[in-house]
Amino acid sequence: MKSIKPGRGPSMMGGFGAVFSIIFGIFWTVLAASMTQGAGLIGVIFPLFGVLFIIIGIFNAVYHFKNASGKNRYSAFDITDESEEPDPLNEKFRGTSAPDASAAGTHFCPYCGAPVQSDFAFCRKCGRELPKE
Repeated sequence: MKSIKPGRGPSMMGGFGAVFSIIFGIFWTVLAASMTQGAGLIGVIFPLFGVLFIIIGIFNAVYHFKNASGKNRYSAFDITDESEEPDPLNEKFRGTSAPDASAAGTHFCPYCGAPVQSDFAFCRKCGRELPKE
């Protein structure tokens, strides 16, 4: 069964964005703390925004870098076969997978993923010639 996974490239870009968020949070915290000394409640709240950016950035960086470098990753861009890479969601929620469509004579186009009958020579959606079985 085919699985759609998040690609390594978008995950790596998300990881670098998270690192930028952490750096921004550090600058924000330092500058806000130095500018609001002795300002009462505002002197406490403004630096906390930077701390929030740092915490969110750390969680995002861990998630995205794990996706980008992990063997079994959660993704939305790569279509892989079960023999190439197991689906982590199927492993997590065993027994809830979709029924096997090939048993009913329906297959899927390897180019666009549209359902096609086993006797079709071309895909109805993208028009590409289907491989012979």
